[in-house]
Amino acid sequence: MQRCGIAAVFFESGRTKVDGVLTITDSTYELFRTDYALPFIDPEIAAHAATYSEHLFPIMLVLGLGTRFAALGLLGMTTVIEVFVYPDAWPTHLSWAGLLLPLIAWGGGKISLDTLLGRKGA
Repeated sequence: MQRCGIAAVFFESGRTKVDGVLTITDSTYELFRTDYALPFIDPEIAAHAATYSEHLFPIMLVLGLGTRFAALGLLGMTTVIEVFVYPDAWPTHLSWAGLLLPLIAWGGGKISLDTLLGRKGA
């Protein structure tokens, strides 16, 4: 199930950034100040946005709720990571995109909350 596969990649990454449920660690803030520094975005805001996105969007994918929206958000994160953080990691990022693009195009499939709720465009 591709929704769960790509969700696991991002969720596990999000879990490395927190203690407990969602307490962002000092090392995460430091990473966003140094290694993950993005142009035009305050490191603290970027740390929060990335950490919460890596938790929320994967949960949405597993449930198949707002599948297209969640997959698009993760594809956006993948693009930012590729362009600004790890440009040499394109084979990995391409494999992530390969799992996310069909979800954006076709949604969560028959076994999803989107389908159960009659949200074909979700």
